[in-house]
Amino acid sequence: MPNIMLITGGSRGIGAATARLAAQRGYAVAINYLANAGAAQAVVREIQDLGGSAIAIAADVSRQDEVGRLFESVDRDVGRITVLVNNAGIVDRQMRVDEMTEARLTRMFAVNVVGSFLCAREAILRMSRRHGGNGGAIVNVSSAAARLGSPGEYMDYAASKAAIDALTVGLAKEVAGEGIRVNAVRPGIIDTEIHASGGDPQRVQRLAAKLPLGRAGTADEVARAILWLASEESSYSSGSILDVAGAR
Repeated sequence: MPNIMLITGGSRGIGAATARLAAQRGYAVAINYLANAGAAQAVVREIQDLGGSAIAIAADVSRQDEVGRLFESVDRDVGRITVLVNNAGIVDRQMRVDEMTEARLTRMFAVNVVGSFLCAREAILRMSRRHGGNGGAIVNVSSAAARLGSPGEYMDYAASKAAIDALTVGLAKEVAGEGIRVNAVRPGIIDTEIHASGGDPQRVQRLAAKLPLGRAGTADEVARAILWLASEESSYSSGSILDVAGAR
């Protein structure tokens, strides 16, 4: 049976790096994206040009109907997934809690938390031996913000990622007997476009020299951790949260 990986938010940054590395290691890759079809198709073409297998599927992971359609598309066009990478996530402009609106908070938790739960549910329905599956792995993408809190910047983002940590630990115990391992990576300051989304495109450059290793991490470094947790090399790891944060 082929190894099939679905990566949510796979058109750029950590998701795109994970897609490329997974394809290099023999996975058939389904890349989910929300709006940037051009970026997603560019990753697909890059993988296909190197002889790999990849498709791109648009879906809003915060919506139950679209998540269902996403997984049905993977079933139909690729096959039953063996690995889910819950990577889709958003950040908003830097601000204090007393400046945040209900709309911002609702959107943050809908995408980062509800979306991860919905995708995990669909993956379990396909992977779990309880449901006739053959097992598999779920890797959630958390953030060092979950343990640092991000005061004055993205406390709502940090709280959403703390929820991902709890999902990882609890779900690992819930499905351990059904052939599914659940782990997470917790990246620190990684040089991706997400900082610009928060209104601070120079954040990596500003903080890099102050980090313990003296530099920011790369999306490829996080991708290697994700692929390890997805693989049989980590066969006795479940409920683990792996910091990829350069000692931050």
